[in-house]
Amino acid sequence: MASTDSMNSTSKTMKVVYLDNHATTPCDPRVVEAMLPFFAEHFGNPSSSLHALGRAAADAVEQARYQVAQLIGAKASEIVFTSGATESNNLAIFGIASAYKGPRRRLVTSPIEHKAVLEPMRRLAQEGFELVFLPVDSKGRVDLEAAQSLIDDHTLLVSIQAASNEIGTLQPIDQVAALAKEAGAFLHCDAAQAVGKVPVNVAAWGVDLLSLSAHKIYGPKGAGALYIHQDLKKGLLAPQILGGGQEWGLRSGTLNVPGIVGLGAACAIAGSELEEEARRISQMRDAFEQGIRLRIPSARFNGDLNCRLPGNSSITFPGVEADALILNLPEIALSMGSACNSGAPEPSYVLTAIGLPRNLAYDTVRIGWGRFNSWVEVDTVLDQICTVYEQLLQTPK
Repeated sequence: MASTDSMNSTSKTMKVVYLDNHATTPCDPRVVEAMLPFFAEHFGNPSSSLHALGRAAADAVEQARYQVAQLIGAKASEIVFTSGATESNNLAIFGIASAYKGPRRRLVTSPIEHKAVLEPMRRLAQEGFELVFLPVDSKGRVDLEAAQSLIDDHTLLVSIQAASNEIGTLQPIDQVAALAKEAGAFLHCDAAQAVGKVPVNVAAWGVDLLSLSAHKIYGPKGAGALYIHQDLKKGLLAPQILGGGQEWGLRSGTLNVPGIVGLGAACAIAGSELEEEARRISQMRDAFEQGIRLRIPSARFNGDLNCRLPGNSSITFPGVEADALILNLPEIALSMGSACNSGAPEPSYVLTAIGLPRNLAYDTVRIGWGRFNSWVEVDTVLDQICTVYEQLLQTPK
């Protein structure tokens, strides 16, 4: 048996190909460079703007606010900084429900949303709201005909993700938003996976609220934002964190200046490189998937293959459970298409919602190509995955 020292040495020298960019992304060195001065040199509190250190911090926050707004087609005054998309989702959903005093009690979402949307919705259902789920097809696209009938004058809020964090499918947000507007309902969009990867324009889409997170776009963890249409600031959104009244009173608490600066820098980089980056990443993904099809004809690809995130692959490898495949690929960072809930292994609710049988859901992995992946890695990953899959398929169970 290898000694602990030798095992640690091996783990330190092993180069891991990172393909879990839906879970989080590595911080871009340019983002780190932008953030560094605000840890020690420009450490002021932006609310203390009467002295130079405070003003420098406040100016940096406003610059970042502008950078975020530019990326999604918003006004800087419509950006509220949060700790990430989970908080943004909670502020949007609970904020609307808390502020509203009228007769509308229906909430509409889809069964494949991130849990940061589903759990707040379920909490509100426990408090007396009616929760309705829009059906999705086998590709994960929401049923617009069903949406037309389910989004009615009883509806207060509709929340639909821009892109699935698991199967990558892009939703027709502009069409859903039009239905919500016609019914007089608010439309919230969790765009954490889409922002910086595909074009996002809140004005063109017609959304009222949109959530995003820095760590999905090569920025730091713990920083995010909520786009709030300017009309909603007029008492239509109740704050969920109370205190000093920062961020127009909608999100109190001392601002995370380094994180906010990092979010702004990440948005600026994404905006300038989005088109070329999306093209390169999607080409790598397509070449990898073509290789999988040739070597493993039985593999199944999930989601809308013609309308998905550039770096997304959700692949079912029949006969081999995803956790076994991943554990036998120590030099590749992948994630499972299933999750453990409350200690009980269950197949992914996203995969079962699109009609994938439970046994195949257990055999599904999520692969997320990103900015720092290279063409050299495509062949390496393809060969390792196919080799290990074939070995596990032949292993007696």
